[in-house]
Amino acid sequence: MAFLQWRRFLFFDKDQVKQEGSASPLDSLCDLNISVCSCGKGHLVFGDLDGNVHTLNRNLQLQSFKAYELRVTHLYQLKQHNLIVSVGEDEPGVNPVVKVWNLDKRDKSGNPLCCRIFRAIPGNKPTEVTCLALHESLYFMAIGFTDGSVMSMKGDITKDRHCKTQVHENSSPITGLAFRQVGKAMYLFVVTTDDVQSLNVSTKDCARVQLDQHGCAVRCSALSDLSQDNQFVIARNDCVYLYQPDERGPCFAFEGEKKIVHWYRGFLVVVTKDSKGVSRVNAAGLDKDSVDMNILTIYDLGNKLIAYSAPFPDVLDVLAEWGSLYVVTGDRKLMALQERDTQTKLEMLFKKNLYVLAINLAKTQHLDSDDLADIFRQYGDHLYNKGDHDGAIQQYIRTIGKLEPSYVIRKFLDAQRIHNLTAYLQALHRQSLANEDHTTLLLNCYTKLKDGSKLDEFIKTREVIFDVETAIKVLRQAGYFDHALFLAERDQQHEWYLKIQLEDKKGNAEEFIHIFANNRAHLKEFLKHMTEVEPVCPMGVYETLLELELRDWVREDDPRLKLELQNRLMKLLRSGVFSNDIDKALIMCQMHNFKDGVLFLYEKAHLYQQVVQYHMDNDDYAHVIESCKKFGDKESGLWEQVLGYFASKEENCKQYIMEVLEHIDSNNLMLPLLVVQTLARNSTATLASVKDYVIRRLQQEQQEIADNERMISLFEMETEGIQHQVQELKSSAKIFQMTKCSVCKHPLELPSVNFLCGHAYHQHCFETYAENDSECPACLPENRKILDLLKAQEQTHNLYEQFYNKLEHSKDGFSVVADYFGRGVFNKITLVTDITPTRKQTAGMDPIIQRELLFMPQGGNP
Repeated sequence: MAFLQWRRFLFFDKDQVKQEGSASPLDSLCDLNISVCSCGKGHLVFGDLDGNVHTLNRNLQLQSFKAYELRVTHLYQLKQHNLIVSVGEDEPGVNPVVKVWNLDKRDKSGNPLCCRIFRAIPGNKPTEVTCLALHESLYFMAIGFTDGSVMSMKGDITKDRHCKTQVHENSSPITGLAFRQVGKAMYLFVVTTDDVQSLNVSTKDCARVQLDQHGCAVRCSALSDLSQDNQFVIARNDCVYLYQPDERGPCFAFEGEKKIVHWYRGFLVVVTKDSKGVSRVNAAGLDKDSVDMNILTIYDLGNKLIAYSAPFPDVLDVLAEWGSLYVVTGDRKLMALQERDTQTKLEMLFKKNLYVLAINLAKTQHLDSDDLADIFRQYGDHLYNKGDHDGAIQQYIRTIGKLEPSYVIRKFLDAQRIHNLTAYLQALHRQSLANEDHTTLLLNCYTKLKDGSKLDEFIKTREVIFDVETAIKVLRQAGYFDHALFLAERDQQHEWYLKIQLEDKKGNAEEFIHIFANNRAHLKEFLKHMTEVEPVCPMGVYETLLELELRDWVREDDPRLKLELQNRLMKLLRSGVFSNDIDKALIMCQMHNFKDGVLFLYEKAHLYQQVVQYHMDNDDYAHVIESCKKFGDKESGLWEQVLGYFASKEENCKQYIMEVLEHIDSNNLMLPLLVVQTLARNSTATLASVKDYVIRRLQQEQQEIADNERMISLFEMETEGIQHQVQELKSSAKIFQMTKCSVCKHPLELPSVNFLCGHAYHQHCFETYAENDSECPACLPENRKILDLLKAQEQTHNLYEQFYNKLEHSKDGFSVVADYFGRGVFNKITLVTDITPTRKQTAGMDPIIQRELLFMPQGGNP
């Protein structure tokens, strides 16, 4: 059975009602022959078989008054009005009388005022009343009878006037009635032993709808509250059924013979007969009577649990007043059932780990969001400890807005639980409660999961609020450049858009230059940023930045700022970005007269003559000399250029001329005659300025002549000695007197090999070291040097003859010189021999050729 599967709890405390200020049970009901009970407006109301009505207030004070001469059969105490409607008998026979009592007013005898009396006769023949129903508006009342009649009254029930009565016939006895208002319509639920109906008593025709073809017993119906949408409840032995005015609702399989049904604060209270009776002994201890036992069960239909269940002896009725349930038993005892507070009930559920029930209970008890969040947290912790991480994260999601997110995030930082963490962070963002760290973490989860669809859904929906700048940073770091670009474009993050395009997507930065056509400051800032973040930018970026910086440098008047700009310009030039395209940078520096840049680029391009020429154009003598010293070894013609420059100056440049001549002389850069001719063009240059130079040069040449003559004498003597040796070898026999081998130095033994040069070898030593059979191994290296020298002299002589021959017959002598210069005729050839004494060699080409070229007329033959 379904109800047996419902969990049972003890959500009510049972206690017998005590006397006021005493521990003794209430005994004021013991002598009452109770026939009917009701409650409301702070009273418990009892009717007895003697025609009396008794009211028990909260202080447990019992007041009574005579209502009928015979007996009271029905009572209805309104909840909002201090009125009691009773049905009873004043005379024998079937003659029910309805009386309306106003407890706030008294008659002359001090009893409640009876404000209305009428007989309850639905037709011509009296019949017994089975049930009574009233609406709190005091405008509707209904009485059911055993013959199936229902007498409905519309009007002021406290007055006879203006009260209209209608009778509705049925084939079966009426067992229950209840009013329910839906909007402006008033419905009367009517239940018989055979069916359930609803009547729209607010209309003239009282439209009737049959809801079911099964009815219930008397006192087995009740009207629920808002927790069950004010549905009409009837209890049969097999089930409990709920009804709307126009249809049947759900049912619950609660088996058992139902005796009483009530509704109390969202609970269904059902009293069923217990098949087992309880024996009891009378006061004398002799007779045994069997007492009928009833089971009182309190159902929570919304949460599907049994809130209380216990046996009671012969229950007369169950009353709800003063915040408790009161059970009136057959032995006239009054038992109180006090509902436990919500926190106590929740703790009971927590101990049994029944968190779902606890959550549902908290909702029905209308706990605030903080209390609910705490239950969700406890439930989440329980599931997490059990290993149900998916279930746990769903509970933690329900705590968002109340529970600190870090409490949850720390639990799911493990890589294996990244899906759960992602779900929580998504919910956090959907509720707009995420900060930058949460956004960063969520995007990292997406990228690690490589979940492109979820990432698209997150960033492309406007429903989720997050920090865009943080999202862009994370997406760039993870390599999701397209997603970052989408966010930057959508949210008009222009700076980020450019950064992504240029730094991540690698677009050409030159394509964005035109955007800043009317904003030089931002263009300059953009280009500077590009050069800082990109190791290699398009040349147009550097050239544009250089031009902007040069313009600012030209226009700047503040010395400090101008120096700062100058330093930035030189840093840009020294960065090497213009190494392969110096021309444009040089032109821009020249156009803006940026001296440091021009000189740097000249030097970078190895244009040393232009460096010197720049200083000469500015008559900067000191820098002219300094540049020659710096670059003179790289380009020897600089000194000649500078000498010609100073020679062309009319002012006295003796100091600089002397310094130039010193360098020319020390490095033998020009012929003396060429130096003299160059200086002759300067009218201020006197012989005294070149006197020392000329004397030194003449002394050097005289010394060279003397050295050459000495070498000639030496070579002549050597030649005579060699010729004498040759003559002796031709005319006389050679005696070989060598005793040791020239290779191994061991005593010479036959067979041996002897040479005219005086060297001797063992046969086997000679065969091992000799390159050929006709040359002495010891003399071979020196002989080859002499042969090579003779061969080179012969070739040079032939080239010189050819050169002079062509030069003599050519119309363009310069072309001939250039041709032979390219063929290496003027390259210096030096052969080192052991017998050649060391001497100072002259630099450059042969002096004779230099003289010939010096005095050759331009454009003609010599």
